[in-house]
Amino acid sequence: MSQQGAGRTAGAARICVVGAGAIGGFFAARLAGAGHEVSVLARGALTGILQQHGIRLTSGGVETAYPVTASDRAAELGVQDMVIITVKAPALASVAAAIGPLIGPDTIVIPALNGIPWWFFLNDGVALSGTRLKRVDPDGSIEARIPLQHVIGAVVIASCSTSAPGQVVHASGNKVVFGEPSGQPGERADRVAAIFAGAGFTATASPDIRRDVWAKLLGNACFNPVSLLTQSPTDLMLADPGLEQLFVGMMNELLALSRALGIGLEIAPEQRIGETRKLGHIKTSMLQDLESGRSVELDSIVGAAIEAADVAKVDVPLLRTVFSMAVQRARMAGIYDDA
Repeated sequence: MSQQGAGRTAGAARICVVGAGAIGGFFAARLAGAGHEVSVLARGALTGILQQHGIRLTSGGVETAYPVTASDRAAELGVQDMVIITVKAPALASVAAAIGPLIGPDTIVIPALNGIPWWFFLNDGVALSGTRLKRVDPDGSIEARIPLQHVIGAVVIASCSTSAPGQVVHASGNKVVFGEPSGQPGERADRVAAIFAGAGFTATASPDIRRDVWAKLLGNACFNPVSLLTQSPTDLMLADPGLEQLFVGMMNELLALSRALGIGLEIAPEQRIGETRKLGHIKTSMLQDLESGRSVELDSIVGAAIEAADVAKVDVPLLRTVFSMAVQRARMAGIYDDA
């Protein structure tokens, strides 16, 4: 089935999505369908595809086309109420250099990224305050170009893929959590969550987004690199007792690090593994990247955790070993961007 998405509504927010891949396209389509003034900062042939056809979202067996404004130049799109960044972590520095014209005095910037974000330790009053993650922002250019006062953190729990440029398939999940990088409640996070909830997402404002980031990292930092090494989906990895024990050990290291950072996660590794087991046959993002020849996010998902552990003086030998092997595997496949 196919249908046309809704048009703009009165009082719509001006929202630019940077990176209209699977998650970015999902966001852009749903927000446009809710009547917001949605634009996409795209590259290459995708720009023309979006200009002509909009974003096509298939969800629940129904394909819907959502008109959006698309350009490869931020200056053409102008200052936005909200900028949502959904690119892969290796592309973030170049994106930060390009989006200046989108950001005005009151613009909210939402980096919806995997791994530990560059802003994680920049606020006063948090453990390792002032630590700048070289694995994420080697030269400080991201921090300089996206001022912290504009940032709202986000954690996305959704499974989407692209069947073709500008065409997104939503498989499951629509949960998004927002929060201030300071880890404190704030009106801005409430406002963003309300906009997403109005677009059909299960959206909430978190009183501690840093905890939510770490909770997602607990799975990503374990399943992703091992799937890259084994070329296995999650169900097959968890069918191997040896790999399951490896995941328990890696998660225990991440939980020890979280305690050192004052991030309280009340979850046992076995419980977290059980949650993934229920999902069945899932290809992690790194396995999909390997199969598609795309750069992997090893530095932001695993390397940054090891960097934080070094500063906090927490021993993480399993994470360190798996990271080294995964980096070498990715190098051999030509999908690791060495700094």
